[in-house]
Amino acid sequence: MPIDVNGAELSFILDSGANKPILFNISDQDSVQINNVSEITIRGLGNGMPIKALKSKENQFRIGKVENKDQELYVVLDKSINLSPSLGMPIHGIIGYDLFRDFVVEINYINKVIKLHDPKFYRHKDNRKIRSLPLAIEKNKAYVDGGIFLGKGKNVPVRLLVDTGSSDAVWLFENQKKGLDVPHNNYDDFLGRGLSGDIYGKRTKVHSFSIGSFILNDAKAAFPDMESFGTINNMGNRNGSVGGEVLKRFNVVFDYSRKKVTFRKNGNFKEPFQYNWAGIELQHDGVRYIAESIADARGVVIEDDRNSFGNVQILMENKTRLSLVPEIVVSSIRLGSPAAEAGLREGDLILAINGKRIHKYKLQEVMKMLNEKEGKKVKVLIERYNSDLLFTFVLKKLF
Repeated sequence: MPIDVNGAELSFILDSGANKPILFNISDQDSVQINNVSEITIRGLGNGMPIKALKSKENQFRIGKVENKDQELYVVLDKSINLSPSLGMPIHGIIGYDLFRDFVVEINYINKVIKLHDPKFYRHKDNRKIRSLPLAIEKNKAYVDGGIFLGKGKNVPVRLLVDTGSSDAVWLFENQKKGLDVPHNNYDDFLGRGLSGDIYGKRTKVHSFSIGSFILNDAKAAFPDMESFGTINNMGNRNGSVGGEVLKRFNVVFDYSRKKVTFRKNGNFKEPFQYNWAGIELQHDGVRYIAESIADARGVVIEDDRNSFGNVQILMENKTRLSLVPEIVVSSIRLGSPAAEAGLREGDLILAINGKRIHKYKLQEVMKMLNEKEGKKVKVLIERYNSDLLFTFVLKKLF
């Protein structure tokens, strides 16, 4: 979501798992002024070391017509903490509790709209399609109760952190006493990035996941390595978290003031869960020029240059267009995955997938092309050491 910070227009992730706003990936071009600064040390999820940051007070935040002239924030100075390449768009920070605390926050995933309502005047809609659930607020974080059905009559009640900043579905903490055992069918996987490093764990699926009266069958799940949670001193009765791949299936209204959350199914509800069958992680890595013909053999222009991709275009003799486009490279690859067995490597530059040149697609769309469905044959054209290579593999069923 766009937020004006002391006059600078920045892009934030709305992260209900975060406390104070955190800025990172601030370049010279962003030119953000921050006020009343002191140095602190913070830690997030991941196995890395604590990181140095600046604590700043009396900052002005503006979101649409909403304004806060006394916002406290943290600024991370480590340049390696940068979510932009892996998300394929500029990301300057995260914002969470302070926004949820002051407003009723309505998220419409289908229309890609976030609405902030004044709690004093907001009235919850009441109809049979909407389900309201209690929302527990503990240490500035929100929790909901759900259920995990592991099969063979094994239904486990769970308390989950609501994590709008996570793109995953459900994370579960292994707990044999409670009955949260890792299913036999699983594989080691990269689960995400925290402020203190990468997070790995076991990827699997459960028979079903329930939240309120809504049931999601064959739900995607993961059991993260608990070393990544070393900074959390006391888990209390928390059993994991629920993230964006579940939340996007609903229109959600968070009301911290009344300690409730409402869910209404949307068009995403019946979508299948997305798995990284290929075993490739991608990210943006710089830019490159690509040449496109805009005229036929007779020299007649067949494509309007206004439909070109990229921010910089050069027309050559009105027949060829050079466009500056982002490079998409393999940032990591899962050992033993179909892509790894086919011969793909970290650092390979992706050029095309199944004959489609990928420079006109967003990063998330490219990932979907790579992992469309199990059993599908995928052909990937890459550039390695200035040579074009074609690799073919089949997306294997992992469970």
